[in-house]
Amino acid sequence: GIQVGEGGLSYACVQTAYANGAATRFLTQEMKVQVAMGKTGVKYVEHVAKQYDIGVYFEANGHGTVIVQPKAFQAIQDVLSKSPTPEQQRACKRLLAFVKVVNQAVGDAISLLLAVEGVLACMDMAIDDWVRMYKDVPSRQGKILVPDRLQVKTTEDETQVTEPASLQQEISRLCAEVDCGRAFIRPSGTENAVRVYAEASTTEAANLLAFKVAQTTWKMLGGEAAAEPKGSEYNVE
Repeated sequence: GIQVGEGGLSYACVQTAYANGAATRFLTQEMKVQVAMGKTGVKYVEHVAKQYDIGVYFEANGHGTVIVQPKAFQAIQDVLSKSPTPEQQRACKRLLAFVKVVNQAVGDAISLLLAVEGVLACMDMAIDDWVRMYKDVPSRQGKILVPDRLQVKTTEDETQVTEPASLQQEISRLCAEVDCGRAFIRPSGTENAVRVYAEASTTEAANLLAFKVAQTTWKMLGGEAAAEPKGSEYNVE
């Protein structure tokens, strides 16, 4: 057979910081799949995905695809060339069909839709079964206008602030106060602003967490009075 993991083919699902926490937990805890993080942007997550023999990458906006390196393709062919059992032969042919359907060069919604339909059919699952596999936790996004967005430095995957260090400490504290709390900020790549993302177990908690993170960021970066985050922008009374 084909061994995946330690001693065999490397495999990972690549996400960005914007991936819903429920999806990450489902992959790592339920599916036991390795999750790798990449910087926001298709070119960045694709680069990470190519470091694995099989790399699945999708941004939260839906952009992405599956990359299967020649080593993985050859592993499938090797099984077929060694008198496989009927079950192994069927599995390998399905894998090869999947690889041929998926457009590895670019995210292709039609080919991916067909691939998903094929997988669901093989697993005897309906679309509703697929949707019910996990449920996203509520999230909220925001934007803060600041004097200099480059004051903010983050880790490569943008999940943590490295400068100013005190800002990350405060964000971590705010997240710890909320059930399923997670939040991050990142400097915008297109305007002099800092983008905010927050999620929590309820919509109200996610909105409030995003608002508090926005307020804290605005204060620490010396934001102008006119740009102060308002509760109404985050549906917070």
